[in-house]
Formats: sequence, structure tokens, C-alpha cells
Amino acid sequence: MAESTGMKLKDLVEEIGLQIENRSSDYERKRITTQVINRPGLQLTGFYDYFDSDRIQIIGVAETAYLNQFTSEKRLEIFEKLFESGIPALIIAHDSELMPECLEAAKKHDMTLLKSPKETSELIVNAISKLKDVLAPTITRHGVFVEIYGEGLLIVGDSGIGKSEAAIELIKRGHRLISDDAVDIKRVDSTTLMGSAPELIRNYIELRGIGVIDVRRIFGMGSVKWAEKIDLIVQLETWKPETQYDRIGNEYKYMDILGVKVPYITIPIQPGRNLAVILEVAAMNNRQKRQGYDSAKEFTDRIDHYFDSLSEN
Repeated sequence: MAESTGMKLKDLVEEIGLQIENRSSDYERKRITTQVINRPGLQLTGFYDYFDSDRIQIIGVAETAYLNQFTSEKRLEIFEKLFESGIPALIIAHDSELMPECLEAAKKHDMTLLKSPKETSELIVNAISKLKDVLAPTITRHGVFVEIYGEGLLIVGDSGIGKSEAAIELIKRGHRLISDDAVDIKRVDSTTLMGSAPELIRNYIELRGIGVIDVRRIFGMGSVKWAEKIDLIVQLETWKPETQYDRIGNEYKYMDILGVKVPYITIPIQPGRNLAVILEVAAMNNRQKRQGYDSAKEFTDRIDHYFDSLSEN
């Protein structure tokens, strides 16, 4: 990962409320480039095979008790070897004792040394949560993102096809807007994508002939949402008579975004179709599928059973 895309160490320190015991000369520039946090148990014994020096290190009560068994000279040797590896920072958790040898070695090797009153497990969870949020792979896609009955629908299609108009109708029907025109998509884990609005256009929607409106001010706070999981992608396209569209719903398509496969359907647009209602049904149908019920499969099985019974007779 490029250094410029990492999280600044000082931002992490401020976010999770860490106390600075020693500030390195590159503290303002230092960036964290991995979401993983390490407790250097094996490293304190001298084992550095397979050690990732890009990770922040956290020492808790157990590590402190282990180090207290040694002489001051041995502890200094252990800390010097840890800091020589080039770790971004060392955090002392649970208000454990800050050993003078640790502070001495940190100053000698120009290393950032931090403390926290939080328990080690809580501190690790907080740090990983912040790092995952900042370091998660992110892209921006053109489209409209709305929440319908708790389902996150990413509506895509050619400019001017009616995505924003459909979103306004959905908002009037009690659903919520996350983003119009551009959607920031972040992969939070191997199976989940979160969509949100770029800060500059958050809560705004553009309607041709009217202009840009503030959805939150017109429809109220309940009409907008900052982020939502992307559960379904809906492609809107102009109805093409020569195209064979899925009429049963047993064609399962997926779109790959950042390595995550998201269910994907195409809805043809023509005058007279109530697009908002169709999108509501698409959201409810997708939720049923995720919960284990597939009406298209049930219908197909029923037809197969009917014809099987005819052939038997």
C-alpha cells in the first residue's frame, strides 16, 4: 500500500486517546499502512522470524510481568532489539508500568512510545477498527445509492435515465438517500461493501430542470443516511425490444467490486412503469433471498413438478 494512503500515526493517537511518552522525530509524518496490531510476545523472547515490523506493537499486563523477571540490562537489550526492527510505535496498555529501560531505548532509537489506560483487548479492538475504516480499499462509482426497507440498493445506468428521479420518489415513500451521482465504496471485509456519499455532495440530489436540492432540509433528517451496506446493484437501461429480459428471476448475476461479488439485476425502463415500486419489490425480493427464500426457484420447482406428474400419467 502506498505510504500516502496510510493513516497518520498522530491521527490514530488522537482518535483512540493515547498518551505520548516519547515522540519520534518523524511523528508528524509517520503513517500506518496495515490494519493488523501485534502483541510481541515471541519477540520479547528473541524470536523474530516471520515478524512484520510494519505493525504497531502493544504490550499489556502479561508482557510486563514477563519482562519484570529480567535484570535491567536484559530488559534494555530486549527493548533495543524490538525498536531496532523499525516498528511504527509501541503502546503500553492497561496503564502498565513504563519501564525506564523501555523509555531509554525509545529515545535512543528515536521511536514513538505511547500509553493507554484501556485494557489490552479493548485497545486492540479500537485501534483495528479505526485502521480498518481508514485503510479499507475504496473506489468511487457513478450512481445513486438508497436504502429501501433496510436494503442498500446501488442504482446505476446512463446519465439522464432517471436514477435521481426514482430516488426522490423513494424518499417521498419513506426510504432514505445515501448518495446521488457519486458513491464512495469501501470494502470493509472479504464479503462486505459499504457505500457512502463524498462529503462535498452529502445530502444533495440533482434534478434536471430544478437543480440541486438539499434532501435533508426538504424531507427531514429521516430521509438521509450516511452509509449503508451494498446489498443489490440495479442497472437501469432503456427498454430494447430485441433484448430478452429475465421474466422469472432465476438468472443469478453478480458484479465484482473490489473483489466482492454483489447481486446484480437489470431493469428495463419505458414510459408507464412505476420505477419506485419496482425498486421496492427488488429490495424486498433480494432480502428474502438472503434470508433463504427464493420465489423464482419455488415457482420453477412447481412447474417441474407439474410436468413430471403429467409425464407419469
